[in-house]
Amino acid sequence: MSDLGTHLRTMAAYNRWANRRLYAEAGKLPDVLYREGAGAFFGSLHGTLNHLLVTDRIWMTRLDGQGEAPTRLDAILFEDLEPLRVAREAEDARIIGVVAGLSDRALAEDFEYATTRGAPQRQPRWEALAHLFNHQTHHRGQAHAILTRLGVAEPASLDLLAMQRAMARGEAV
Repeated sequence: MSDLGTHLRTMAAYNRWANRRLYAEAGKLPDVLYREGAGAFFGSLHGTLNHLLVTDRIWMTRLDGQGEAPTRLDAILFEDLEPLRVAREAEDARIIGVVAGLSDRALAEDFEYATTRGAPQRQPRWEALAHLFNHQTHHRGQAHAILTRLGVAEPASLDLLAMQRAMARGEAV
């Protein structure tokens, strides 16, 4: 296994770990605050979490050909947090499984897909996965800021280093 493959597997595990922590914090909020406009690109914490699931489904459909990809980046796939959390868990497991099944050769190979506007694209598979994980981190940062703005005094850390340290202590991630 190459360093790239190891890195992407680590990022897939981190993605699930960070999402679980974020959803645990979101679950502590009253529903009215969870849905309150927060000035983020997708409005509320609810809109931001839905966007992350939307984009992961788009990318995973491109990568593994399974399921139907949403057509709008601002789609609300789930109106309530609990079914959204369940779907998030399933998508994170899907990401982990797909990444684990990719050989070094498959990671390096170009793949073709179309953007949400239909423009054809071609790039190495690893680049698309790097984008997927970077995009998650970007919007989780927004979600973390929303939690702070809504009064969560100190939301759980989402730092990769925090997960790595937990793993070193033998904690389940």
